[in-house]
Amino acid sequence: MKLLHIDSSILGENSVSRSISTAAVERLRQATPGLEVVTRDLAAAPLPHLLPAALGLGGTPDAESQAALQEFLDADIVVIGAPMYNFTIPTQLKAWLDRILVAGKTFRYAEKGPEGLAGGKRVIVAVSRGGFYGAGTPAAAAEHAETYLRLVLGFVGIADPEFIVAEGIALGAEQRAEALRGGLEAAGLLRAA
Repeated sequence: MKLLHIDSSILGENSVSRSISTAAVERLRQATPGLEVVTRDLAAAPLPHLLPAALGLGGTPDAESQAALQEFLDADIVVIGAPMYNFTIPTQLKAWLDRILVAGKTFRYAEKGPEGLAGGKRVIVAVSRGGFYGAGTPAAAAEHAETYLRLVLGFVGIADPEFIVAEGIALGAEQRAEALRGGLEAAGLLRAA
């Protein structure tokens, strides 16, 4: 069984989403003997923004794009660390998503519209947000990280991604610690692979 761990925070050791996604991976590694883990740190080694060569327009997609797609296709489980920056996901994560949203590989256009081809994967997303953007909050309409990821993952056939959300991390040390503690606890309670 293979797990792909994607991190996109630029904050290194100070990152809440990184801490929670790492805890999720460790929980699954401990609970799943023989689990093979592949890690892609999009902050340390960012993919370039999408260009025609990445799509293979006029030929084959570039090697970096092919490698990112193959890692995703090979994974049984995907754990994504996704902080919310300026109301959405980091550009590094968007560049990775551009590599896995590939017609004929992860989705296709059928008679009744788009059809996901990457179903059957378990996806766990650790989202961190500086404020409170959850359902029912005054700022809920400004949240475009979790909502975008749910849409994109659903588009490729992943109907039920699991989200661990740590909110309010920019509202003081106490709130940050509480959000991190809750996220780490949720990661530790993930069901085995």
